[in-house]
Amino acid sequence: MSTIQGAKVIIVGGGLAGLSAAHTVVERGGRALVLDKKEFLGGNSVKATSGINGALTKTQIKLGIPDSAEKFEEDTVLSAHQGKPGPTNDLMRVLTHESGPSVEWLMGKFGLDLSLVSRLGGHSFPRTHRGRERFPGMTITYALMEKWEEIAKNEPARACVVTKATVNRLLRDSNGKVVGVEYTKDGAKFEEHGPVVLATGGFGADFAADSLLAKYRPDLLPLPTTNGDHCTGDGIKMTLAVGGATIDMSSVQVHPTGLVHPNEPDTKLKFLAAEALRGVGGLILDKNGKRFCNELGTRDYVTGEMWKGEGPFRLVLNSQGTKEIEWHCKHYVGRGLMKKFPNSTALAKEMNISLDNIKSTFDSYNKFAKEKNDPWGKKYFHNLPFDTNDELHVAIITPVVHYCMGGIQIDHDGRVVRDGGNDTINGLYAAGECAGGVHGKNRLGGSGLLGCVVYGRVAGRTASAQLLADLSDSTTAAANKRLGGVLGQLAPGNNVLISFYPESKKLAIEVNFDGAAAAPAAAPAVAAAPAAPAAPAAPKQLKEFSLEEVAKHKTEQDCWCIVNGQVLDVTSFLDKHPGGKQAILLFAGRDATVEFNLLHKPDVVEKYAPECIIGTLKK
Repeated sequence: MSTIQGAKVIIVGGGLAGLSAAHTVVERGGRALVLDKKEFLGGNSVKATSGINGALTKTQIKLGIPDSAEKFEEDTVLSAHQGKPGPTNDLMRVLTHESGPSVEWLMGKFGLDLSLVSRLGGHSFPRTHRGRERFPGMTITYALMEKWEEIAKNEPARACVVTKATVNRLLRDSNGKVVGVEYTKDGAKFEEHGPVVLATGGFGADFAADSLLAKYRPDLLPLPTTNGDHCTGDGIKMTLAVGGATIDMSSVQVHPTGLVHPNEPDTKLKFLAAEALRGVGGLILDKNGKRFCNELGTRDYVTGEMWKGEGPFRLVLNSQGTKEIEWHCKHYVGRGLMKKFPNSTALAKEMNISLDNIKSTFDSYNKFAKEKNDPWGKKYFHNLPFDTNDELHVAIITPVVHYCMGGIQIDHDGRVVRDGGNDTINGLYAAGECAGGVHGKNRLGGSGLLGCVVYGRVAGRTASAQLLADLSDSTTAAANKRLGGVLGQLAPGNNVLISFYPESKKLAIEVNFDGAAAAPAAAPAVAAAPAAPAAPAAPKQLKEFSLEEVAKHKTEQDCWCIVNGQVLDVTSFLDKHPGGKQAILLFAGRDATVEFNLLHKPDVVEKYAPECIIGTLKK
């Protein structure tokens, strides 16, 4: 099939890491092809709920937060060694010291609002950035995705994306250099050639008997997960097949606050409660209404304390904390994952415990905060006091498989390390969750999105440099063939002469802009111009449906819902939905407008799933 002709970087995976790499390649004058095995781009990145870390950003400076890249590195190293002192490494240094510039890149290039910051567990300062609306992972990833689609539409010779494309293996030359990929789409096999950036995510949904999770952490197989079904370690497996190294594969993060739907407590896929809910002062209570940990401890610590205790466990926010993170709470309530209580009496009744249990917990917590002597070591207290007469927002939570710290071993330039660790595999790079060693044994909240952006940009830069180096081949013919594609963009319609002198390792490029006859370079065929758009089809006559009629279609085999006055038949769309089918099934037969608009732009349905629109709601 026709994609981009000529020299290009191939990016496998269309989440935040892959899109960051793709944009970086194009920024540097190269071409980039994004391949993704799902129907839509976004990956797990769209699910991130707390934000993206950045040290010494303009937002922090404006708010008077005295953070630094060095302090962020210290926090990262401490978390990486599970709260114990230990050495840093180049990967952690790059992650933290490029965090500020990466956040500024997102705000400057894509116009993102990242004006709010919060302090998550394990952080010395508030440095986790988010905007005022929608989940930050979705907001950030969609901004890059929409911009990529725009570039691909306006400059198809430079940017392209192919979805439903499953990459099967990496292609190598006789020297072991990775020179492309083989992928399958619609039952047919295709090849693309160029440097390869793997951004395929982790293996947190790889639950098969022979899976990576079964091999390295069989104890976690019974747990639910926050990962989409695409997270099966594809990039890691392909890297192993060409002799690449892995690192920290047993380091799989179990997040303490997966949200439990009261009507479906045993579902394997869980939504995640943003760590920012604890950052604004949320408390975690056991079945008896008692605290048992420092809520702002690292994820592995909080999870460990939960496993020592007795559930069900609840995350509790007072009215002040709810107001600070109101958008999240509205969303969780709308999904049935969080419940609002008028006071602690109502909560105690639901928990089947005495109100005195909750009052004792609140009174002790307020006292600990005032005297700064919390028995579990909590140092930072927000949105006090907790009062039994105050309105509460409460969610049942459970530990969930969330993030794989282990993965493909890379160096600080994003190059994949060869098994044995002596050198790197030429032509192969990795970024995002599929790359290991960046976070050590435990990742800090807010560093998942950050790792995608930082190492997506790093891999994009390095792969772009490799692309340019490849153009300087040892023969004039090879130079003509590869440079012709690049120069065809810079000087379209003009003659280009390329001369290479092996003895001096010099390359001479002559461009004749006046159309004079020069010995033309051998350039690859330019991608065919897109066919003229077909005449628009006559508008489909939409039927009107009543609420009662929509309510009849509420099963997985027959699923309708209402969004912004349109009736949607999403039955065939369930398995394609980037957020998983359960996110839609919660609203089967109902009006999902409020919750839909909390997450999506109004044009999403018309843009990505117009075939689902079958009618309008009868007024």
